[in-house]
Amino acid sequence: MKRLSTGRFTAILPFKRVNRNWYNAMAGAALLGNSEVAGGMFLFSEVGVDYIVICKQMNYKFLRPCCGPALYDVVHPERVHELVMNAKRDGGEFNIDLTLDVRQILHKGKRDLRVGRCQMTFHCAPKTVVRSRSSRSAAKRRKLSV
Repeated sequence: MKRLSTGRFTAILPFKRVNRNWYNAMAGAALLGNSEVAGGMFLFSEVGVDYIVICKQMNYKFLRPCCGPALYDVVHPERVHELVMNAKRDGGEFNIDLTLDVRQILHKGKRDLRVGRCQMTFHCAPKTVVRSRSSRSAAKRRKLSV
């Protein structure tokens, strides 16, 4: 995972034996699973430590086999930054949609080849709201058991 600048965040999945399938391409499960990690890490860097981030829905579209290291890049991160700032100003829970381009890193001088696109919906909630909600439900359970 690497933060290139304030609005730019990328993650790289190395092309190793454990990530390959039987025909020597990147395994689809590795590409799919690391999409959630990359998107979540980007969102954590935007919302900060006071929020809990949960992936609600994910749709991955495989375009071609990936035969090298994969690069995860957030599409239009500046728009996401604005949405997060508006939601944090209001102080409540919010849902946010992210789109990641998954590219295969090619040799120097060549443009990276897009191998997939992932669209995700994350739910972000302040930790204080989640804690108060869980303490209320625990109090209800104690009341019912007595």
